[in-house]
Amino acid sequence: MKLTGLVTATYTPFDPDTGEVNLDLIAPMTEHMLARGSAGFYVCGSTGEGESLSVGERKSVAAAFVKAADGRVPVIVQAGHNSGASARELAAHAAEIGADAISTLPPTYFKPASPEALMEFISQVAGAAPALPYYYYHIPNMSGVRFDMVALLRLAAERVPSFNGVKFSDFFLADMMACQEFDGGRYDILFGSDEMMLGALACGAKGAVGSSYAFAAPLWRRIIDAHERGERDEAHRWMLKAARLVRMIAGAPGPYPACVKQVIWPLLGFDPGPLRTPQPTMSQAQIDAARQELDESGFAGEIVSGDFNLP
Repeated sequence: MKLTGLVTATYTPFDPDTGEVNLDLIAPMTEHMLARGSAGFYVCGSTGEGESLSVGERKSVAAAFVKAADGRVPVIVQAGHNSGASARELAAHAAEIGADAISTLPPTYFKPASPEALMEFISQVAGAAPALPYYYYHIPNMSGVRFDMVALLRLAAERVPSFNGVKFSDFFLADMMACQEFDGGRYDILFGSDEMMLGALACGAKGAVGSSYAFAAPLWRRIIDAHERGERDEAHRWMLKAARLVRMIAGAPGPYPACVKQVIWPLLGFDPGPLRTPQPTMSQAQIDAARQELDESGFAGEIVSGDFNLP
């Protein structure tokens, strides 16, 4: 299994009043993302607030996205958990509902002390769904777990037959390239830092997982298309624009995930509610200020239409 293009990290919608998962919104959000160019979905990762959901909620969200995708694009379910038993339960459930692959964060409280300890955890979780390709979710800035990735791949080659690749959400492109090169390109290395897409493409990335693709996939598609045509200057200008958008959403009155859920998605006609605590909720004044900035920059209209233009 080799994934290419823009794999969207999905947002989990909540009822704005009750805070409960709003499963009814998943199908229409999925249709919107598919229409805008999503080539796959990564469910219950950081963007999807998987670590803030109960096991039962994660199962229902994963099942809803698999059903909504209906085999049109691959669906990867993030099954990581600090409890190995819960991670195995989520992995087995992903196989039962027809997901195309599983992925896990490493344990983040009692952190693995070595690559061997991490691989033991991975082996147990992957073994709960042995027919599904497995992707390790490498995001050390959030997980606090950072090992030599090539050393980890060597262990995976020996111990986990279903190990298929890495969701590489880090800024060290040399490490990403070493993973790509390992064993003749054996593993699928998906880049996971939206605002550095062009650098990753220049370093050989073929597929990416990102949260921005949920609402601005056509913009990132322009970066890829210009790069593939060899139009380096154009690709650079598109990348500058995409990076400006990320900075705008992440800056005051951000932060990024709250602004996407409370400002960007409503622009598109969806209300997925705020983030779950302990992540922040934007006030109405902050929402209004962010909306005004998006309007004045021209980004609001481009996000709604899907038609992004260079200055």
